[in-house]
Amino acid sequence: MTEASNGDIRDPYDLFTEWMKEAEGSEPNDPNAMALATADASGVPSVRMVLLKGIDPRGFVFYTNTESRKGEQLLANRNAALCFHWKTLRRQVRVEGAVETVTDAEADAYFDSRPRESRIGAWASLQSRPLEGRWELEKRVAQFAAKFALGAVPRPPHWTGFRVLPARIEFWRDRPFRLHDRLVYRRPAGEEAGAAGWTTERLFP
Repeated sequence: MTEASNGDIRDPYDLFTEWMKEAEGSEPNDPNAMALATADASGVPSVRMVLLKGIDPRGFVFYTNTESRKGEQLLANRNAALCFHWKTLRRQVRVEGAVETVTDAEADAYFDSRPRESRIGAWASLQSRPLEGRWELEKRVAQFAAKFALGAVPRPPHWTGFRVLPARIEFWRDRPFRLHDRLVYRRPAGEEAGAAGWTTERLFP
């Protein structure tokens, strides 16, 4: 793990990108998989695995159906946490922060990059709602495949992306005898993106 001192704080996004590149070379499946923890308006938590689809100086981006359980929770409670765990590297990254919706332009661009079958699936799936049987889903896929048989498949109005804006990022690395390395980056509320806005500290394992 690269050291960071108070006088020379390394940007955590650079460190995350390095770790992700290593994971891409060692993880057999989905190195961009992450646990997404959300809570509803009452504070009841829920967690599931999703895929990271982008990282920029503002935060970590993923896409979903806003009418799904996680979509509804993200709109009701604009805070979330992420956890990346790369077993082959024995490393973990935890992210906590507020959530914003990506722009329509960002959502359109990513949606258009998906395979056509996935774009049709976004229309066909009534995500998180009861399903009588596989046949019901297959029927809806066929209906929308016919509807969009010619031309482009537009992005559904209920499908978009979310960006987690980190206030805290923790890098964890396994060490012998459970004496692990834990390096935490924190950014005070209202600070702009960039290395100058971060403070760091190490934690006991």
